[in-house]
Amino acid sequence: MKRNTFLKVLLIGGLVACAVPPTINWEKVYALTSSSSSVRSVEDIQKKLLNAMNKHQESVEFEYSGKTDSLKEQLKKALSKAMESDPYINYTIESYGYSYRGNSKTAQVTVQLSYRETAQQTAYVSTRAKQILKSIIKPGMNDHAKIKAIHDWVVLNLKYDVTLQKYTAYDGLSSGSTVCQGYSLLTYKLLKEAGITNKIVEGSATPSDTGVSQLHAWNLVLLDGEWYHLDTTWDDPAPDRPGEIGIGYYMRTDEQMRRDHQWTKSYPAASTLYRNTLTALANKSGSDQAMYTNLERQLEYQLFNKSEVVHTTAELRAKAKPVIKQKQHALLFRFAGTEKQLIDVLQDLYPLGVRSISYVHSPFEDTGDLKVYVTWK
Repeated sequence: MKRNTFLKVLLIGGLVACAVPPTINWEKVYALTSSSSSVRSVEDIQKKLLNAMNKHQESVEFEYSGKTDSLKEQLKKALSKAMESDPYINYTIESYGYSYRGNSKTAQVTVQLSYRETAQQTAYVSTRAKQILKSIIKPGMNDHAKIKAIHDWVVLNLKYDVTLQKYTAYDGLSSGSTVCQGYSLLTYKLLKEAGITNKIVEGSATPSDTGVSQLHAWNLVLLDGEWYHLDTTWDDPAPDRPGEIGIGYYMRTDEQMRRDHQWTKSYPAASTLYRNTLTALANKSGSDQAMYTNLERQLEYQLFNKSEVVHTTAELRAKAKPVIKQKQHALLFRFAGTEKQLIDVLQDLYPLGVRSISYVHSPFEDTGDLKVYVTWK
């Protein structure tokens, strides 16, 4: 996730020229051009840089008018602001550098930029984003439904690049695989195109199976005035399992994410439990009530109801009988007990006429219970 910025310091004409890529053309850098427009503030520089970045220009030259003793800091600030104003640009710029030459009142500035995507590739991402949204966003969908549809499309259509060579949304769309940066960039682009404000969070995450912290990126989504974390990378099973969609990192709070995600930059606080938001909406009458109830079911929020907790064989059989009667072959439930106790309870399903019982389980939040998915033939 680190941006590789080449640093080089030179003393020329009493001014310090710094952060210049080693491949820079020095004759071009120092050539004063009469066509360069003059800028006077960080805001002016930022606008000029952002315009160049949107066009994927690799070199930007301009004349600066003002006190040059603070120009270095102004350039750094302008570059930072320009990139941060557009997360997609921020994470598709691979490296940058700048140099300047002049006197105490004016300087000729050159900024060098390199990109992870070409202008054509970024245009392709924008076109494909519109096409994808047209196929998955249905008339009448509100933002809750749109976010779920976008999340699911990304999870179902990308797989994690285990070679760690693909970093962009273009990589993901053109080859079907990318790393977390590509996941978050594509998610960002789709959400933004759908009119949903979101940010890219830069930090690290620690998989429970390795315990080793790794650089990571995901999204922060604004919905109805509240912020939520959305990690499409970690909701995509690895190794890839076609057709499966994880929900463990869907619309989470800071507290929920901090169990295995960390970030050091300042981001808007995410403090509202999404399940509480959905429950409140589902309890209101209205045209979207059925959608909210269905979304609660997709996100397995029913498992938070005490009535859904299985303690005994009798309670599990009571849940399984109607499912078996409908000729279905799977059941999701929350179990209050150990895995050994779970196996004993599952054995008592055989008298109901099922065979070849198998199951998977995981800890259910911080309750001490197990989330169990059992299948049979």
